Amino acid sequence: MIFLRRNAESAPASTYRDADATLVTSRDRGARARWLRLAAFAPAAFFLVAILLPPLNHDVAAVMDFSRRWLAGEALYTDLIDVNPPLVFILNLVPAALARWTILSQGQAILVCLLGFTFMLWRMTEALRRGRAEGPVEAAVLTAVLPLLLLAAGSDFGQRDVMMAMAAIPYCLLAARRIEGLPTDRRLAIAVAVVAALGFALKPYFLAVPLLVEGLVLLRRGAAKAKRDPVPWVMLGLWVAYLASIPLFFPAYAWQILPLAWEFYGDIHGPGPWRVLVTDVMGAAEVLLLFTVPLAFRRESGAFGQALAMAALGAFLAAWAQHKGWTYHVLPITLLGLGALAVAAARWADRALPEGRARASAPALALVAASAILVYQLRGGETPWREAAYYGETPGRLAEWLDRNAHGQPVLVLSPDIFPVYPALTYADARQMLHTMSTWTLQGFYRSCPAGEEPYRDPSTMRRSEYAVFHTVAESFALHPPAALVVARHANIPACGGRFDLLAYFARHPLFGETLERYAPAGEIDGYRLFVRRH
Repeated sequence: MIFLRRNAESAPASTYRDADATLVTSRDRGARARWLRLAAFAPAAFFLVAILLPPLNHDVAAVMDFSRRWLAGEALYTDLIDVNPPLVFILNLVPAALARWTILSQGQAILVCLLGFTFMLWRMTEALRRGRAEGPVEAAVLTAVLPLLLLAAGSDFGQRDVMMAMAAIPYCLLAARRIEGLPTDRRLAIAVAVVAALGFALKPYFLAVPLLVEGLVLLRRGAAKAKRDPVPWVMLGLWVAYLASIPLFFPAYAWQILPLAWEFYGDIHGPGPWRVLVTDVMGAAEVLLLFTVPLAFRRESGAFGQALAMAALGAFLAAWAQHKGWTYHVLPITLLGLGALAVAAARWADRALPEGRARASAPALALVAASAILVYQLRGGETPWREAAYYGETPGRLAEWLDRNAHGQPVLVLSPDIFPVYPALTYADARQMLHTMSTWTLQGFYRSCPAGEEPYRDPSTMRRSEYAVFHTVAESFALHPPAALVVARHANIPACGGRFDLLAYFARHPLFGETLERYAPAGEIDGYRLFVRRH
């Protein structure tokens, strides 16, 4: 019997149709997965666009301005008075130098540096993920969520608290590798440790984050291995060196600024250490922690999720210690808590789904995770509403007026608020003459009403520190009359025998009063009185 071999061409037509359908379906699935992976980056792209749009964060602009003035010759903590430790001003010398010696404006220079810092952190996270055992869902979620968390601060991008939280993300990944016993390139580990140490050194409160994370590493690895680990010792060495350098290179901060800050700075803003716990922003972060921490500390959530949860708890302690409840104080809790929640949820999906189903669903689940973070950040937040309204509201209008009347020239602004004075001064390239970022020192001096019926103390009864502010502002105004004078109607000081008027307060000084006669009123923008110098 002869068996004839059938050629492929003689197969039934239905076989070809089935094969073609399978091929088309496979291609469709691949295209769909690619589109979903791309769409998962849309939330990060959204925040990137918001960051690039004005306004620049007010505190970021103010700190940059102090570094620029320091670079131009004014003495930090002598001519430039602020309670922030010197590290943030040292780091801001880089964008200040770029703005001074390149074609970049101040706003462009700081954005270039901040986005470069963000890119470096993202590259660190990608390098630290290599060699880790990640399920398909976890891998897809981390790929989409990690860059999103680095950008999700939006309007608060560049704040010291946000920079700390950003630096904590690769640090937590490194902590996870140490817990898991994975070998890590020594140069990479040291680089991550140095960046994290600098981030945590921006404010002393931030040290709660590495304290809790290192406690987790110690608990999971054991004391013997932890002692041989170079990461905590590198960080500790940097902190000790930085602390020792402050009285050596910045003695005025140690002996003059710190006593002033200790005396009243913590009391002039915010609801206090207990009421802050029930403010809306802080309360929302506490609810997030109540969900996140128990989930993250299930063993199945993995070392990275647990490290992020510990970092979020440390961020909570830091925010509580500052007892202000401001959005950027709370943002580290939100960013690190959302990161821990995303990791825990992704690892749960990898366990719950069959491998093939998990692999097929990973791009869609990554999009869901990124979108959930986007929606959470948008609820009640300032981004993108502050950017959308910038040109029609106070900051944009004030910046336009300053640009028109005092571009690149000295300006004296008397206001208790940093926003919207900054970034309006930044965009106008104007130079603030005040020796502080705001009139916060007056708020401290007038926490309680002075004796008598007048809202102001007589110069003869002023304490030494108040008279120094009173006289220095008047003297600078008289010696170097600025192109414009901007004075807020509100002083954020209790009315004692009458409303506290910042202009009237300083006009009592003969030098200030005489020089003020050379200025003409030029209108008002939302409670900010405007004056221009008569030529």
